[in-house]
Amino acid sequence: GCGNSALSHDLHELGYTDVTSIDFSAACIAAMRARYARCPGLRWAVMDIRALAFPDASFDVVLEKGTLDVLLVEETDPWHVSPRAAAAMRRVLAEVSRVLRPGGCFISITFAQPHFRKPHYAQEAFGWSLRHAACGDGDAGAFHYFLYAMRKGQPLDPRDAALGRRLHQPP
Repeated sequence: GCGNSALSHDLHELGYTDVTSIDFSAACIAAMRARYARCPGLRWAVMDIRALAFPDASFDVVLEKGTLDVLLVEETDPWHVSPRAAAAMRRVLAEVSRVLRPGGCFISITFAQPHFRKPHYAQEAFGWSLRHAACGDGDAGAFHYFLYAMRKGQPLDPRDAALGRRLHQPP
């Protein structure tokens, strides 16, 4: 869900002129199309992240910023995610993996710390490697956010794969 973020336009201004943005909200997509009509390389589509309407291996990069957090917003215990939420996350990540080209990169930006998010990303079935980095301006009062990068076709580190397997074990 791109929402009304200027990220797509900012990427366009940086020279990434082939950007496709999706959101579940038709009103949001209509507003974004109108706002950035002068940028022909920006495309907008109403779409559900759980069932992407793109062909297999369509993208070199898939970027999400906070969209996956919505899938877990009702969870009361981040250490023990409900089977429903875990299944929703798996479904979305499987779709991302499906639309990535070999060698493509999935980038996820979130406030979710690695011990909560990595088990979801570290599934061997997705066929990608996993790296992460903490980001922030260094201000002691600021929240850090995390960038996760998954590369399609590269092996998953065995320690990460073990994290992924634990996600599916009963508590």
